[in-house]
Amino acid sequence: MSDTDTVHQPPRLPAPPPAVDPQPETSTQPQLPADRYLNRELSWLDFNGRVLALAEDHSEPLLERAKFLAIFASNLDEFYMVRVAGLKRRATAGLSVRSADGLSPTEQLELIAASAQELASRHARVFLDDIQPALREEGIAIIGWADLDDEERQRLSGYFQDQVFPVLTPLAVDPAHPFPYISGLSLNLAVTVKDSDTGGEHFARVKVPDNVDRFVRVRRTGTRLLARDADPSVPPVNLAAFLPMEDLIAAHLDQLFPGMDVVEHHSFRITRNADFEVDEDRDEDLLQALERELARRRFGSPVRLEVSDDMTEHMLDLLLRELDVDPGDVIQVPGLLDLSCLWQVYGVDRPALKDAPYVPATPAAFGERETPRNVFAALREGDVLVHHPYDSFSTSVQRFIEQAAADPQVLAIKQTLYRTSGDSPIVNALIDAAEAGKQVVALVEIKARFDEQANIKWARALEQAGVHVVYGLVGLKTHCKTCLVVRREGATIRRYCHIGTGNYNPKTARLYEDVGLLTAAPEIGADLTDLFNSLTGYSRKASYRNLLVAPSSVRSGIIERIQRETELAEQGHEARIRLKANAIVDEQVIDALYRASQAGVPVQIVVRGICGLRPGVSGMSDNIEVRSILGRFLEHSRVLHFQAQDEYWIGSADMMHRNLDRRVEVMAQVKDRRLTERLAGMFDSALDPATRCWVLQADGTWKAGPTATEVADQGERVRDHQQYLMRLRRPDQQ
Repeated sequence: MSDTDTVHQPPRLPAPPPAVDPQPETSTQPQLPADRYLNRELSWLDFNGRVLALAEDHSEPLLERAKFLAIFASNLDEFYMVRVAGLKRRATAGLSVRSADGLSPTEQLELIAASAQELASRHARVFLDDIQPALREEGIAIIGWADLDDEERQRLSGYFQDQVFPVLTPLAVDPAHPFPYISGLSLNLAVTVKDSDTGGEHFARVKVPDNVDRFVRVRRTGTRLLARDADPSVPPVNLAAFLPMEDLIAAHLDQLFPGMDVVEHHSFRITRNADFEVDEDRDEDLLQALERELARRRFGSPVRLEVSDDMTEHMLDLLLRELDVDPGDVIQVPGLLDLSCLWQVYGVDRPALKDAPYVPATPAAFGERETPRNVFAALREGDVLVHHPYDSFSTSVQRFIEQAAADPQVLAIKQTLYRTSGDSPIVNALIDAAEAGKQVVALVEIKARFDEQANIKWARALEQAGVHVVYGLVGLKTHCKTCLVVRREGATIRRYCHIGTGNYNPKTARLYEDVGLLTAAPEIGADLTDLFNSLTGYSRKASYRNLLVAPSSVRSGIIERIQRETELAEQGHEARIRLKANAIVDEQVIDALYRASQAGVPVQIVVRGICGLRPGVSGMSDNIEVRSILGRFLEHSRVLHFQAQDEYWIGSADMMHRNLDRRVEVMAQVKDRRLTERLAGMFDSALDPATRCWVLQADGTWKAGPTATEVADQGERVRDHQQYLMRLRRPDQQ
């Protein structure tokens, strides 16, 4: 094998040790109740409900509220494509595996259907009754064909004829034309036409093109948004009107079905199972296997049918029959389907209706100067903690990799890539390094869900540049965020490292909250060397000096520290556990936290999404508090604090089975007092009683808090955690 050959199918990592059981029952420990877990699927729907609450919040800028409507829609799509699809697969197969809270797949699907319909209706009503009218008052309108004047209709009819009509393909359904395949997430018009000669009615489907913008922009300068509301007393302003593509098509259906009378038309959208598994034992080439499965994804079974709420019962019955959809999987939507299209509206240039721009700070260690400071010289002076998006990704992590690629003293760069951006400067830097003769290893996780195609593209580009490319591990996803740089310095070799909680993606680093450790600590460099040997070769390393690595030691390491914190509390030490994560559902970790609470250890959890832990239950979790913070940035970091042990850990792992059992994850201890003080400040702000958040109740519901009245009683004001951190890092922008 030559130096530039690609490793397509690396060996397995050593099997993880047996899972650590929850702390065993003893005579001094009360038994934990059977109903101690919350359902993860319903908890996720609650999370998306909190996203929707941001769209309902009138203190948010108007276009930001529209953006949250779009995020809600995209989130729900993915939930159905993956989570609901998985439950349906189990129910169809007759698998009786129950969730941690004791529900069968069928029971969960029934609860999900009811909750999802309620959320979808609320989502649509927020748009129709609140945000859409508010946008119109600001000169931004989503309009219908009836709202256009004659000149605009004539102009848009010409646009339809030239740009849209040629790409439309109306598909009839009759004995000679079977019902057409409907691709997942495509928007369609279901049309009934009548033969003007025979009077016979027929069904046809027209797909709204998905390679053009959903909205046709109708540019106006004047005094009105609608043809009927001109007011000559109002001075002319710049207006933005958006006509949905399906409305434009519907207005010209007569051109698609000449000689026929259009009886009715309604919008619909199907969601299909997009989850799949690759048989890695059978397939010799993981890349080819994944490409084959991606091609099959579009043919997945239906898991949801969204229809406009004015669809007739006859037409709905036809769709249910032909698409083989269960009536319980139908969601009726008033108004527009698929509000993820509001991202296009968010793109309107109206700064006053959006959050004020925020420019991240350059970490002090790397300094703001005309010539960027050498990152390696800075790291020799001490570790650096970066907290994105408050700290700039481009002048810290990206600069670290780019300087490594350009530095003639750097011998090797080894990096994991789970997700990155479309025009990634990280990938470009790795290519430059390989072309400069450095040894470059990139572990590209091509099984990263919904980024598979993009990652295949980058993997091939890296291969062509001479980078050693590894396509993940058999049976595991490589989710850790690590980079190792090997540099010659005189007669010695020094290793520089980055371990983070977020992806190497400069675009999401401006939107996602993440932390990362940049260090030249020899023990961490040695650990990452061992890790990459496991990822790329035949090393069977299972324990590390300063790291916890899943699937071998993250769960056991966390539980050991929870238990040790409990023991220290019982010995009279001041103990406390603080956790920040995206999701907490692992039953063994949850039970360990319950035991800590029973021993009197305060447990404070900040979770963005799913939480299977039930806080505030007498005798079980009296000392546990769970809160969720959502806002301008997506809270994404995973941070652990064990006060009596004086330990802080950061890393890529959430407290979920998939992370702890089926992924390669890395958690690193942050030891430098300067850095741990910053992590402590992050926790202090997030957990401050005056910080705006949602608080999880013992019955599984979430309560928004605190109110202005509640904090006013203590002489304080409600504060925004993210705004506080922004002011802390860049007071010059406030």
